[in-house]
Amino acid sequence: MATQKTDPADAALPAAALIDARIAGLGDWRGDILARVRALIHEALPDVEETWKWRGTPVWEHNGILCTGECYKQAVKLTFAHGAALPDPKGLFNASLEGGTRRAIDIHEGEMPNSAAFKALMRAAAKHNATKKKR
Repeated sequence: MATQKTDPADAALPAAALIDARIAGLGDWRGDILARVRALIHEALPDVEETWKWRGTPVWEHNGILCTGECYKQAVKLTFAHGAALPDPKGLFNASLEGGTRRAIDIHEGEMPNSAAFKALMRAAAKHNATKKKR
């Protein structure tokens, strides 16, 4: 995984600041995509919570984990914690399709998922988490 090692002092920083630093630190197309996806997430769910887990992974939560934003050499991977349970009429999921729970979207250089479909998927993930939490 092409993530930066975090300094233990970073633990005191807000997750948003750590994600800002990750985007800036990438300094290439992956940072641009991560920033664009992050903006879409906030458009879809203005009250989304940004967290920083597993020593360097941006995570977006709403009643639980919605998705993570991992940066690899060849792709930005958005892994949806409960992706297998979500409707995906536009076929955005293109990775981790064999799993029983998670699904992912791998975004390669020069690509970007359809904005409206991505925001609908984020809203569906939040709705799924809210429903799951009430049980």
